[in-house]
Parts: sequence; structure tokens; C-alpha cells
Amino acid sequence: MAEGAALSAESLREKLTRELQAEHVEVQDTSPNHCSTSFKVLVVSPLFEGKALLQRHRLVNGCLAEELRAIHAFEQKTLTPAQWAQEKQK
Repeated sequence: MAEGAALSAESLREKLTRELQAEHVEVQDTSPNHCSTSFKVLVVSPLFEGKALLQRHRLVNGCLAEELRAIHAFEQKTLTPAQWAQEKQK
């Protein structure tokens, strides 16, 4: 993260989309007063194909390693495009 760059749901969404070749990313600031210390994310990426949940979470955590140092709570859901398509049909 660039010096002085603000941590925001939008900046996290852009980075996850770019670095994980994500087809869909949702980022929700779940911190009180939306002070960017707690986030919930949904990442849909073809890079998750054939990977266990832990491996997927490590990809996300690796992508956001710098940002996670400033985040107190981080919840993530990682899906493949096929899983996302199924989820949307529910």
C-alpha cells in the first residue's frame, strides 16, 4: 500500500480484483462508524479452482498482507466462478 494511501473498501476491492483476477468482489466495511478496521469480503476468482479453502484464504491474505496489518477483523468468503453461479441461483 502506498504511503499515506487510505484503507477503504474500494481500495481493497480494486486490489483483490486486480491481483486475484477476480470476476466479482464485494467488500463491506463492518467496523463501527465505518472506520476501516473491520471488513467482510466475497471474492470470486478462477484462481480458486481446485484449491482447498485454506489455500484460497492464503491467496487473499497474501494479496492483502500489508493492509491486514491495519485491519482488526477480517472475514472472507472465497468462491470459484462455478460456485458463485450456483450461489446466485439459490
